[in-house]
Formats: sequence, C-alpha cells, structure tokens
Amino acid sequence: MILGLPPVDALDVIGPAEVFSFANRLLDEPAAYAVELVCSNADVYLESEAGIGLRGHKTLEQERRADEPIDTLIVASGLRSIDRLDPAAIEWIRTKSPSVRRVCSICVGAFALADAGLLDGRRATTHWRMAAQLAERYPKVVVDPTPIWVKDGNLYTSAGISSGIDLALALVAEDLGDNAALEIAKNLVLFLRRPGGQAQFSVALRSQRASSSSLDELCLWIGEHLHTDLTVEILADRLSISIRTVIRMFQREFKTTPAKYVEDVRLEAACQALELGRSSAEEIARRCGYHSVDVLRKAFTRRLGVSPTEYARRFARNSEPG
Repeated sequence: MILGLPPVDALDVIGPAEVFSFANRLLDEPAAYAVELVCSNADVYLESEAGIGLRGHKTLEQERRADEPIDTLIVASGLRSIDRLDPAAIEWIRTKSPSVRRVCSICVGAFALADAGLLDGRRATTHWRMAAQLAERYPKVVVDPTPIWVKDGNLYTSAGISSGIDLALALVAEDLGDNAALEIAKNLVLFLRRPGGQAQFSVALRSQRASSSSLDELCLWIGEHLHTDLTVEILADRLSISIRTVIRMFQREFKTTPAKYVEDVRLEAACQALELGRSSAEEIARRCGYHSVDVLRKAFTRRLGVSPTEYARRFARNSEPG
C-alpha cells in the first residue's frame, strides 16, 4: 500500500508503483503485488507538487474502516506537506505499523514516519537537502544524508525522487530475488540498479562546492593520487598548513574529516572501475589505494553491504573482475 500525504511528489508514488507493476507483468507473477494508493485527504483525488492530480483507490478513512492486513506500507509526501502533516494520518501510521511487515518512506515521507515516532533511535535518510531539517526537528532520529536508501530493521527510508525506484527494486529483490529486480530495472531502462549504500550524489560533485580554491585544488589532487598514502599529515603538507587547519577546512566545507573524504573518493573510484568491468580486482585495489583485495572487499562490505565481486556482477557493463 502507498499512502499519499498531499501534495505528493508524483514520481514518489508512480516510480515504486511501476516497479511493482512490472514485477506482476514481467516475471510470471501476476499476483505478486496488489498495489493500492490510499489518499489521506477526504477524497481519492491526490494533489501532486507538479500540479498533476493522481486518483487513488480509496481514502484513509475507508482504509481505516476496512482494517485490512497490509504487507508493505510506503509513505509518500512532498515538501509542502511536511509542515502540515495530518495528525489523523500520523496516528494511523503509528497504530498500524506494528502489524505491517515493512514500513517505508520515499524522500520527505521520512518526516511522517519520524512524526509518528517510528524512527526514534533508528538510522534513516531523506533527500540530502532536507536531512538537516529532519535531524533538527526529530533529534532522536539518526539521520544519514548520504545513502540513497537505508534499512533499519523493518523500516526503510529513501532519498529523493528517483531513489524511490531503487528502494522498490530492493524490496522486489528481497521478495523475488536479485534476478527479478535486475529484469525489472532493465525494462525500466535504468542505467544501473543502485544498492542502498551508494551516495545521493558523487563525491566529485560534492567537492566542486568548495568555496576555497586551495581546497578545490587539493580535492583534484587527491583524485589523481589515490594510489599513494593520503594521510591528513600529507594533505596538510600539500597545502603548507597545519593539520588542525586542514581538518577544520574539511569539516566546514564538506561536514566530514579528511580521512573520511579520502575513503569516500577511493570507494567511488573503485565502484566506477568495477562498473566499467575492464580491470581485475587486484588492479582496482592497487589503483584506488587499497593495500590488498581483502582490504577492498572489507571496505565494500562495510559501506555497501556487498562484495566487489557481487557489485561487479550487478553493475559491470562488460565482465566481472578476476
């Protein structure tokens, strides 16, 4: 069931719905998913941020009276709805969720789950632009603005817009297997099916926002020297500044440490190399600054939840690494 809190981002509703619809049509699983759009307002017309109305199957009041079992609840909303969340809808989410196998949010739908208290003490994400506001408004939530989707127990939160499709594909993979999810992704003409650990936007794009030209040059230099030691001492020496100053610069510009930034760049470079499928795991590990394939494997498992071999199997355009 998809619960729409108006005005919704239309793609947050249509994207996941299309994934489940393709599962029914493509995989010889005609009854795999019965998708139902429930509108929290008084009628089945659901206003969207784009000004295009969506027609739901029933209202929340009708759903409440029917009291039918729900396997997976997906909450979708929009930027204009987070400051006027319907108390009745929030209370329904709170009381219904214990009987639901999976509770999910798309983009700023995380605000509704947080308002219902479901995310207290849990790790969650939302659109990167709204992550700070989510953390400030709900301090008990462990907000991670980086990944495209996060699973914590039976609670799933996703980042903005297109990542709702990635989350829906992950749900299909849980239910029907990776091959089913990949078949759907191909038919949706997606460039790749992204695991939850992937960042909402690239480290390279993030570094271009640096206001300091010297830090911008340092970031470019880091990307060109991943195979070398990149300790904070070496980075500070590169700019002829103190270690404390370089740490402050990274915290101010990127809200991270120099070591974490280097780790992110190395992992992103390794992912890109695996997607190209032209190099062995040994060569990728060496080129990206990992001391061995085992260190590379541990980094992937810790950050992305998959091994380099599995990542390559899912996303490589040519062949797996050796």
